[in-house]
Amino acid sequence: MAYWDWSPSYELGINVIDKQHQRIVEYINELQDVLKTRDKERIAATIVGIADYTVSHFAFEESLMSEAGYPMLAPHKKVHEAFIQTVGKYQSAFREGNDITGQLMAELQIWLTHHILNDDKDYSPFVKKMLEDKARVSSIQRTAKKKSWFARLFG
Repeated sequence: MAYWDWSPSYELGINVIDKQHQRIVEYINELQDVLKTRDKERIAATIVGIADYTVSHFAFEESLMSEAGYPMLAPHKKVHEAFIQTVGKYQSAFREGNDITGQLMAELQIWLTHHILNDDKDYSPFVKKMLEDKARVSSIQRTAKKKSWFARLFG
């Protein structure tokens, strides 16, 4: 049984972000699985995987918010930075021999749920509009390219 089951209620309607959030949930579930092995190297590798993936996810998310002109990017970014520091503290405590995995899993679940349902839901309309506008422009450009191709052949 998984530690945390993904729920459609966490979806923002931005496919790439939803997939990344699901991957973070999978990492948390992987941590539960490797805990059973008591293999400290595998546990450490999974914690590093969670941390690294989360950092890259945050960077990607922030780039979308920036491109979309999301007005609350700076405070959102500060929330990300604070969380990265928190996960770093857990990593340090684990390296020092402390068993932080259960606490880390609980904090990740609570934090991520709250963050998705509140902070991320706030930026999603901005990013969705930007992505829709880009898709519309791309479609228009493809249509124009086809028309010019047809015009050259048949015009």
